Amino acid sequence: MSSMSLLPVALFLPLFPFSMLFNRLFARVENTGLRIGLMIGWPSIGLGLLAALGETPPEWIAYWSVATALLYAFRALALRDLALWLGHLATSVWALLWLPAVFADTGAVGVMTLAVFGLPLVLLLWLTGQLERHFGAAYAGAPGGLATSLPRLSALLVLLMLAVIGTPLFPGFFALLGIVNGLLPAMPVGALGVLVLWMLWAWAGMRMLQGLIVGEPEGATRADLGLAHAGMIGATVALFAMSGFWLAGRLV
Repeated sequence: MSSMSLLPVALFLPLFPFSMLFNRLFARVENTGLRIGLMIGWPSIGLGLLAALGETPPEWIAYWSVATALLYAFRALALRDLALWLGHLATSVWALLWLPAVFADTGAVGVMTLAVFGLPLVLLLWLTGQLERHFGAAYAGAPGGLATSLPRLSALLVLLMLAVIGTPLFPGFFALLGIVNGLLPAMPVGALGVLVLWMLWAWAGMRMLQGLIVGEPEGATRADLGLAHAGMIGATVALFAMSGFWLAGRLV
């Protein structure tokens, strides 16, 4: 497999510095529907291109992918805008999609990994749009006190954040365990890198939540998320969490 044939894939399953294109584009998009379309479509194109190559990528790509994931997880620690934070976290997740292709030689694992992280990312993007509609921006520390002023929205925000950073019982937890188990025999350094990455995701997620939901609410009271929307998303999150038990035997 030539390096040139990997370049288009490196754009859509982003490897640094090609990852900068997606993050530049994502930062310029303000429409929630377009953001969600990018979040779903961008890595899907990458997986399709990777499958079309029909060859196993070289092992050095795995080191590049883990390094890219760590870079964007570290950068997410400094971000306060929830939309940009989600873009960086998504880039970090998508970089890991190279690992099943390098070591497992199957597209099914990559698609499943994309799905278990993609759903909470998309729902978090939708909630980000709701915050921007209420406050003009979803900036940690700007609205503040969401647990008091918008309890239904903040509860869903917490649950989805736990899902997207791979907290136990959510499918992402088992996906990350599967990645680590797959890397241990062939690439122990990479397995250690994924564990550090996991810690950075959790740290960045808790910093973002602290800035959004802790404290006293400022300004006028806004209408909380409607019961119908909250119930629908809550039921989706509950089913998603239960699917983690089913995925445990397939990803680990």
